Formats: sequence, structure tokens, C-alpha cells
Amino acid sequence: MRVAVIGSGYVGLVSGACFADFGHTVVCVDRDADKISALRRAVLPIYEPHLDGMVASNLADERLSFSTDLATAVASAEVIFIAVGTPARARDGQADLSFVFDAVREVAVALSGYAVIVVKSTVPVGTGDEVERIVRELRPQLDFAVVSNPEFLREGAAINDFKRPDRIVVGAEDERARAVMEELYRPLFLNKAPILFMGRRSSEMTKYAANAFLATKIAFINEVADLCEQAGADVQDVAHGIGLDKRIGAKFLHAGPGFGGSCFPKDTQAMIAMAQAHGAPMRIVETAAASNDHRKRIIARKVIAACGGVRGRTIAILGLTFKPNTDDMRESPAISIITALQDAGARIRAYDPEGMDQARAMIANVSYCLDAYDCVVDADAVVIVTEWDVFRALDLDRLRGAMARPILVDLRNVYGPERVEKAGFRYVGVGKGDADAGKPNRVIPLALAG
Repeated sequence: MRVAVIGSGYVGLVSGACFADFGHTVVCVDRDADKISALRRAVLPIYEPHLDGMVASNLADERLSFSTDLATAVASAEVIFIAVGTPARARDGQADLSFVFDAVREVAVALSGYAVIVVKSTVPVGTGDEVERIVRELRPQLDFAVVSNPEFLREGAAINDFKRPDRIVVGAEDERARAVMEELYRPLFLNKAPILFMGRRSSEMTKYAANAFLATKIAFINEVADLCEQAGADVQDVAHGIGLDKRIGAKFLHAGPGFGGSCFPKDTQAMIAMAQAHGAPMRIVETAAASNDHRKRIIARKVIAACGGVRGRTIAILGLTFKPNTDDMRESPAISIITALQDAGARIRAYDPEGMDQARAMIANVSYCLDAYDCVVDADAVVIVTEWDVFRALDLDRLRGAMARPILVDLRNVYGPERVEKAGFRYVGVGKGDADAGKPNRVIPLALAG
């Protein structure tokens, strides 16, 4: 099939490359001429494992191309994906749909025959209806369909998520559009990926509901971790114990410094705003978002307490991106942690395998280092913020030998306390209650005290 993808950011680029890899002919469109010029040379604006090779191979086979010419790309396309950004509006947290509607207007003018306009961007419920209204207003006689097809891609695992999805959600209002989407995704039927057809509004809601639920799950286990620290329990044991319950599931039950990235913070705020606008407030989601914001302050205080204060001290930060296997710094917990430590008087050294360039543009007065061992030189503490694989098997003796004080704050529970303490470190993890919890010098619940 002939496919046009409007927007060559994370979602558009991954989607376009994967569709081309299926054998479709894909043109990815973007207004940024420098980005398009780089993409034509297989130089990517983002880091995503294996994406560069996929782009290069499909460019060479002429299934994938890049252009700034939207009109030409759309004129011959059977399916047009809208994959532009929907950032949160500063004034109210709602999704800014201006980029979506601008793209739709250009598409409407350029269409020459029947096509399916697919909204891939994350948009509030009812956006598809407005897209259809805009197109009909501009081209009353045009034969077209508007479909919702939200993405469920995890940064760092996007190609696998696209090719082996848990489900494909399609909001289509007519059978002709449904048939087109079935043909587009037919290569995935071999992997038995379920394609779920529903109404457009239900499809749009599914995306927000999924992200809000996962964000709530993260906020929940982080609050459990705080309770574990006070009550003498181990959050990793607790998470394992509840995660084996199939009604709960083990994923997204890893305690840490809180969620970040381009999706969860933005989408939870957009869902909260959407719910308030419809007079059906989402109190649980509101609380999860507030809990996550508070989490960042708690974590910064944890680091400061572990060091007995940080004024005049050097703190080594390992991991800057919001998660491993990406260079995305958006809403990364590292930003808030570093800022709080700097405000408390600390000097910061930092290293990340992929996020250094992004971090330099966002965080000032930081010494960016060559690797983990360079980062900890003369440091008073080392803090693991992002669980990159390269940080999972560090030479602890070498690490300790380079540091001024042997303190390791493990915000992702990568290491076990015994191993780290055996290497001569003071270890501070997340959700690890101390051995004295529950003894008489602790507050014991009345139900247990009688």
C-alpha cells in the first residue's frame, strides 16, 4: 500500500520505518528541512535501538523516503497518518491540537481521491470528529474516512512493540475504512496480533486510559516503597508477591524515582483536563500525578540525607534519560534530582550512554563525563538514576577506589545491599526497610501492639 506519514518525530519515524519494513511504500513528511536532509542520509534525530539500520535498509530498497513536500506525498497515498506532536498547553494541561489541525487542513487540500486519514497522535476524545468536520468543510465532495489508531510504543523497545504488539486498536466508523486498515496491518496477522475495532471515540479514550492506568500503577508501587522503608519491608519482595497475581501483573511494579518521558506526564495531565471539561473528574489519576510530582522531592531528600547533607560535596549521577535505551530527557526524574541537589549546594558530575547531548541543553553547571568510572572520581556519593545495562555490572572495587566517600544511592534497586556493602559501600536503595523497623523504638500500629 502507499502510505504517507505526516510528522517524522518518534512515533512517525518508527511507524513509517516499520510499515516500510512490511513492504508498504512509505513517505515520511516533515517541515524541518534539516531533519529531512539528515534522514535521507539515514542520520536519525532520536536514539532508538535498531531503528537506524531499519531506516537505512528501507531507504536503500526504496520503500521508505523522506520529504518536505506534503502535497505530493499525500496526493497518491491510500493511507495518511497524522503523527505530529500534541504537547500539553501551559495554561490548562489540555493537549494542544494546533499541529494536528494544521496538518489536517494541508492534507484535505492535497487529497485527490479516496483515502483514509489516520490520527496516530495522542488526542482527546472527539478529535476525530473535529478532523472529519474540518475536511468536509474544506472539501465537501471528497470521498474519505477518518480513523483513530493510537500508538502503544515504549521508547527503547518501539520496533518490537510495533511488530509484536499486544493489540492494535482501530477506531473506524465504516466498513471500507476498516478493510483498508486490515490490509495495512495484514503482515502482523502472522504474529497473531489482535486487531480491535471499535468506535473512534472509544479508540481515543483507550490510549489515555492505558497510560493513566500504568502511571497510576507506578505511583502506587512508589508509595508502597515509602511505606516499606518505614515498616521494615522490602518493596521488591512485595512487588513480586503481588505481581504474580494475574489480576495485577508484574509489569510497572518497579519502585524508583517516578515516571517521566514524553507520554505519561503529558497524557495524565491531558486526561485530567479532559475529565474536568466533561464534568467527570478522575480523582485517582489526579492523585497519581500529584504523587509523582511529590516523588521527585522525596527522592532528592533521600540523596541529601544519605550524604548527611551535600553542600560543598560532589555527587556523581549515573543515568540522565527518563529510562534506558533512549536519549529522551523529557520530564526525566534526573532533571529534578540534579536541580534539587544543586540548590542544596552540591557539585554534580554526570554520565549517560545516550542522553548527554540532550542533557547539556537542559541542565547547566554539570560536569559531563566520559564513562561511569570517570564520573565518580573524587565523588562523595554515586547515584544510579537510570537503569542502563552498562550500570548493572560495575566494578565496585574500582568505583570505590576512585571516590572520596563510598556511598551508593541506588534509585532503581539494580544492586542488592549485601553485595554493595561487602564492597565497602554504604548502600541506600528504594523501599528497603532497615533491620530495626518494627522494634520498640518504632511506631507500631495499635492493631499489632495489643
